[in-house]
Amino acid sequence: MITKLDKNATRQKRHARVRAKLSGTEARPRLNVFRSNKHIYAQLIDDAKGVTLASASTLDKEIGIEASSNAEAAQKVGELIAKRAVEKGFKAVVFDRGGYLFHGRVKALADAARENGLEF
Repeated sequence: MITKLDKNATRQKRHARVRAKLSGTEARPRLNVFRSNKHIYAQLIDDAKGVTLASASTLDKEIGIEASSNAEAAQKVGELIAKRAVEKGFKAVVFDRGGYLFHGRVKALADAARENGLEF
């Protein structure tokens, strides 16, 4: 008998599979993306030390948007995380899409981060 998993459980399995191969270092941290129904979050993580180096989300006051769950909001988060990363001296990152498909909000965030100075 095959049991059907919900979408989030499937995403978490996909994310765990990718994370087994992908890791952030001090020189090249991992840019992790988490997407909820209402918001989108991005973090720069050094997996060797287990610390978050920088973060940005649609909850930040600097973003100043009405709708927080669209591609425009994700683009603003991408710009903000790139700005914070460059301020701390990080240019190259490893992109971790968190098991999400690379389109829509995740793609908008990644493209905005690339345009604002991050390389991945």
